[in-house]
Amino acid sequence: MVEDPKWELAILATVQGFYEKLLQDSVGGEVPVPPGLESISLQQADGSVQETLEKMRRWLRLLDMAITPAMLRRGFTDETDPEIAEAVLRYFARKRDNSDIKRDKTDLVATFLYRHPRVTGQWERRGYGLDGSLPLSPFEIALIEILADTDVPSLPEEHVQILRRFDPLQEEAESFRDLDLLLESGIIPRVRELKQSLDVSFYHPGVLATIAPYNAAFGKTFDELFHAATAEIKSFAEEVQQQGGSILGNVDGVDVTVDHVAALEEGELLKIDYGAALEKFTRVSKLKKTLERRPPIRGTSRRHGYSMVDRGAAPKPTVPRPRPAGLDVQAMRSAVTPQQIATEETKLRKVEESVRVFVRVADPKFRQVVPMRFFNLTLTPAEASAYCADYLEEKSLRADVAQVLLRTVAVVARMTTELEELKRAENSPSLWKLHSDSLLALLEISRSLSENAGRVSALANQQGASNDAESLSISLQKLRDRSDLVVRALSQARSQAAGA
Repeated sequence: MVEDPKWELAILATVQGFYEKLLQDSVGGEVPVPPGLESISLQQADGSVQETLEKMRRWLRLLDMAITPAMLRRGFTDETDPEIAEAVLRYFARKRDNSDIKRDKTDLVATFLYRHPRVTGQWERRGYGLDGSLPLSPFEIALIEILADTDVPSLPEEHVQILRRFDPLQEEAESFRDLDLLLESGIIPRVRELKQSLDVSFYHPGVLATIAPYNAAFGKTFDELFHAATAEIKSFAEEVQQQGGSILGNVDGVDVTVDHVAALEEGELLKIDYGAALEKFTRVSKLKKTLERRPPIRGTSRRHGYSMVDRGAAPKPTVPRPRPAGLDVQAMRSAVTPQQIATEETKLRKVEESVRVFVRVADPKFRQVVPMRFFNLTLTPAEASAYCADYLEEKSLRADVAQVLLRTVAVVARMTTELEELKRAENSPSLWKLHSDSLLALLEISRSLSENAGRVSALANQQGASNDAESLSISLQKLRDRSDLVVRALSQARSQAAGA
């Protein structure tokens, strides 16, 4: 909690001012403020800070009951100062209320902050972790700073596992090309249930940093599909009206007329919480499907760049493209592009850098076990020594041996990471393809590395450096074992898909 009462007073005063404005806009008039909580009085508060805080907390609890998520959604605009959103987020995080309404409000505020960084592109600047994976995102770091004065809950392992489901869900949401399919998929209630299962962990910076990007991506996709569907409906309504008709179709036993469509305000609907407006969104979707089944109207125009299916034929819903029916590993390896190799080379250099830093600063007794995101990477003594070497730039046998060992460790680490990512992406075709492509590129890099290692090993044997040759042999065997595991994983995926 905040130790400085004046700092807490400043936060709550910001929230109070924002809430009062929302309420005034809603009721269309002034909101009576309790004596002593007017803005002028707050500026003059001195020795009675604690008394003022108690009054303000009671007043905010009352205001909070009046402010709905929909009002909050309307209140946060492009012109809203991010400092206001940060203060509101601090207020919610300190209360840690697990009710649906409070969680929805927190959801909205965190997503607003993600969509409105203080500096354009601020959340997109990311580095690499030890195994080439992404560490804390800039947005999560910002949330940690915003909530630094709040007792955030610890994050249990079961909630960490829940968070890992959001990336595949985001890929699924972005794959939909039709409003009907998105709504029928049940992704909205599924995600809502996941959020509910997080309990008070919902207020953890890591949770909010995972959910806000999902919300932003889902919102963008949903808005586009909803606007496309309503534009299509309005276009058809215009055509019916031009032909002298008035009834477009029947939805749930009720005739939908041209006037109903004319009164449709999609902008207002999109300001309502998705959960609360789900029934309305579903009715729009049903109307669209009803219109698709109608006979074609002569002279139908194709407006808005969005054409409906021929109404004389059954609708052909587009479904998310399934994961490729397996991979012909050898054929795909031959199709790996130089750009894919270059991308992986960049990641491998990052892994080498990070492991080198860890090995050099770690206790010598423990430096052979490097912690990765999904596993512990175990180094041989020779590999650990290579990562401490200061002669890598030499034109010598020992430098060549060390460079091969460094690269071998990095490739094994990247393969292990991508295999773990592949397992977690089974329900996301695009993510699965992304990780399988990385593995194919790593297999090609492994092949070239093995050839180079063979030449260095032969040279070591020629010069009597049998220890170096043995070290290379041990590391290369790890690389071969890992490469075989990659090939089996991709081949098994192929056979499973073929047998499905």
